[in-house]
Amino acid sequence: MIKKKDITEIYDIALKVFAEYGYKKATLADIARELKMTSSNFYRYFKSKQDLYEQAVSHALLQWQAYSRDAIPPDADTRTQFKAMCYNAVEYLSINDTFRQLLIRDPEIFPIFPDNDPYEKINNNSIELVKSILKKGIDSKKFRNIDLEDTTQLLWLIYKTFIMQIYVKNHGKAMQHNWEVFIDLITYGLFSRNDEPPLI
Repeated sequence: MIKKKDITEIYDIALKVFAEYGYKKATLADIARELKMTSSNFYRYFKSKQDLYEQAVSHALLQWQAYSRDAIPPDADTRTQFKAMCYNAVEYLSINDTFRQLLIRDPEIFPIFPDNDPYEKINNNSIELVKSILKKGIDSKKFRNIDLEDTTQLLWLIYKTFIMQIYVKNHGKAMQHNWEVFIDLITYGLFSRNDEPPLI
């Protein structure tokens, strides 16, 4: 059994190698060399290069998820929590060069449409985080009584589209600004306060 510290180091190095060379060109020998291990050691812990890749990507997605979740101020109002989650979920890839580069090489890690999501279980947990904040807002009457399932799925779809445009299609700052405009529109609405419908 690999110690937690050691497995994290393996994942981090593997992600760097996959990001640099791409999945097809990267080899277990490349990763082993970076770790000063033998290739045969890898087969004690991973069935194949694909197995290592999937585990390393899962590790990276969980780190991204934790970064977004941990950025939510626990004692803040729901609107502030929602905005913090949204901004940090997008910001993460601007500070994680390795995973950003890997996503550019393999956008199927984070597909826009969920029909073929290889990391569906992890992404479903992220969806549940969004849903929990929306539900909290509805329960506290800060948000109006929306369809929770449909709204969560729509927000998740729009979020993934922005991620692809900002980082994979490399539209950068312009799309990041559009994301901020979108979050402002979601949290404050299109209509002036005088025209707001009553909270249900």
